[in-house]
Amino acid sequence: MRQFAVLIFTGLLICAAAHAQHYPTRAIRFVVPTAPGGGPDVVARIIAPKLTEVLGRQVVVENRSGANAMIGAEVVARAPADGYTWLFGTGQNTVNASIMKKVPHDIVEDFAPVSLVYQSSFILVVHPNVPAKSVREFIAIAKAQPDKLNFGSGGIGSAAHLSGELFMMMTDTRMIHVPYKGVGLALTDLIGGQLDLMYPAIASAHPYYKSGRLRALGVTSPRRHPSLPEVPTIAETVSKYESRSWIGVLLPAGTPKDIVARINAAVVKVVNAPDIRQALIAQGTDPETNTPEEFGKYIRDEVARAARVVKAAGIKPE
Repeated sequence: MRQFAVLIFTGLLICAAAHAQHYPTRAIRFVVPTAPGGGPDVVARIIAPKLTEVLGRQVVVENRSGANAMIGAEVVARAPADGYTWLFGTGQNTVNASIMKKVPHDIVEDFAPVSLVYQSSFILVVHPNVPAKSVREFIAIAKAQPDKLNFGSGGIGSAAHLSGELFMMMTDTRMIHVPYKGVGLALTDLIGGQLDLMYPAIASAHPYYKSGRLRALGVTSPRRHPSLPEVPTIAETVSKYESRSWIGVLLPAGTPKDIVARINAAVVKVVNAPDIRQALIAQGTDPETNTPEEFGKYIRDEVARAARVVKAAGIKPE
């Protein structure tokens, strides 16, 4: 009986290895949990054709947006663990556990990490009516007028919101947060003067900064961004300030490790191709890849970091 069990187990291992060796044999769903036209969607459509070339099978981008990126994540969490359904996970997926009373999946337990694709930095921009020309001047104005300046975001717990909360925590300032149902709406009101400041993605704010309709004071990354080398980092004034979101590829938990490794190799090759890197940098992102193990640790660290900021800011789960 024991020998029979061993034979069955060995047979399963051989089948799994053979399956991984021939993977993929059909098209792959690349689920983006955000709306068409947003940053993650744009990047997914940049890399999908290259992934198709490398893997030899069509990688099809599918937008399943809504519920703070939870709808798309749930689609992948419930998919077969066979490597044919990918999630283009976002930083919002690591925040949800702290700001939502009920999340139908666990970003750590229900997914197999593959690799980061990029980290997304943000930029502190103010309406020209705000007289500050630097982060230092802005802090002085905010301290002199507590609770007078207002900053917009795409919603409670969004990256732009947490960037503002972290800034207030580290500078001992107080401003009013105004959540919108989308970054675009908030940016429109900032340009129109209904808001004083925002922390949008670099690519979103870039044209308005270049045209003079908004003033850029600092980027949230630890280093100046190649697309805006003239704009200092906030950390040059506020030591150790850093706020970035992430985008990466995840699979359903239980996906065979050989398939995870195969997909990791493809993602790493594509993202680090010179033309793709340049295209991603032009989108205001910081291309970055890693191993599944490193990405798993990164996600766990991000969940803990988000929880600390949310708790310190007094944000109550909805």
